[in-house]
Amino acid sequence: MNSTKVNDARYKLSPFKHLTAEQLNLKNKIMTFISAHINKSNPAIFTIYGEAGTGKSVVLSQIFNDLQTVSRSGSEKPLAKTKNIFLVNHPEILKIYQEIAGEQPNLYKKDFDRPTTFINRRHKDQVIYDITVIDEAHLLLSRPDRYNNFDQQNQLAEIIKYSKIVILVFDENQVLKTKSYWDRQRLNQIVQIYPHENYVLHDQFRMQVDSQLITWIDDFTHGKIDSLSKQRANHFDFRVMNDANDMYQLIKKQNQKFGLSRIVSTTGYPSKLDGGKHYIVEGNFKLPWDQYNYSRQAWAEKPETINEVGSIYTVQGFDLNYVGVILGPPIEYDPRTDGVTVNLDKVTDSEIFKKRADLSDPVELTKIKKRLIMNTLNVLLKRGVHGLYIYASQPALRKRLAQI
Repeated sequence: MNSTKVNDARYKLSPFKHLTAEQLNLKNKIMTFISAHINKSNPAIFTIYGEAGTGKSVVLSQIFNDLQTVSRSGSEKPLAKTKNIFLVNHPEILKIYQEIAGEQPNLYKKDFDRPTTFINRRHKDQVIYDITVIDEAHLLLSRPDRYNNFDQQNQLAEIIKYSKIVILVFDENQVLKTKSYWDRQRLNQIVQIYPHENYVLHDQFRMQVDSQLITWIDDFTHGKIDSLSKQRANHFDFRVMNDANDMYQLIKKQNQKFGLSRIVSTTGYPSKLDGGKHYIVEGNFKLPWDQYNYSRQAWAEKPETINEVGSIYTVQGFDLNYVGVILGPPIEYDPRTDGVTVNLDKVTDSEIFKKRADLSDPVELTKIKKRLIMNTLNVLLKRGVHGLYIYASQPALRKRLAQI
């Protein structure tokens, strides 16, 4: 297959991409659910659970294209002439969906929107949509946020008010900020009062890797440092690096050969959305990192970003062929547990920990904050399709990882 096509995020989210048996089974269940509830008076909700890389978004993309095709053809009841919308809170992913829409006859760019924009418009016009699809629903705000022009208590609750059917994907291990703090209990409190169904996707599609390394990553982001067998399949390139610049040079070589290879990092370095450049410096490694991409092209697909460091703001939801992950200063080795922990004093991203009234218990809040940082690490470590390289800023953690 053409490598340029494979590296194109539009291809990876294409509504015409072949679905596996598991994905097709999910799609059929959702379409049956929609047909059963489209003419009911009460809202109904279908939740898709799945870890990063389990193919949630491509199922949504295909379902939404099918819905809009039927809606605009006007020939198949009960879905003919339905009013539907696709919402996603991540600006980089929204760009890709809108690019796809510009190339398809039955998808319009206006079919894709940010949740806050949708909510604020519905408060004015009071229009009820038939089917609302929400990608990355774990990024929805779960508290008021004036910075994002959201004054209500919960974005999902507001979206449901203006939707007959809501289809959403949710992964609590990709929740990244207190202002969008979710867990399954909080989700169920909203969903349980409506007719609802759930489905869990299990298969890993992004990382072409054996299950042992996936387990290692999952354990690592929950504080454990496991050993790795040398019997791992050799088609996935996993390396612990002792030098950040060596990792960067390796990523550049992979990018020249295969494309779509980037350096990314956790928090812990100078960070401010002021339009200026802020640098990550590790020994003789020094590159700027930008937390927000103001151009219309997705950060991961801009050739010049090989000379930058990405973050959760630029790569969440994207596939990279090879990814080099810098474990920033907050990610530390804990000799008492022989594990990994988070030093909250070294977190530099002020957007992660916004105060909220319902998270006031200091013990619980500390636990939640550490979980959020580990979730950012989980997102970054699961970007690579063919390879993952890790460099730890803290010398003690770097030394311990070299032993695995």
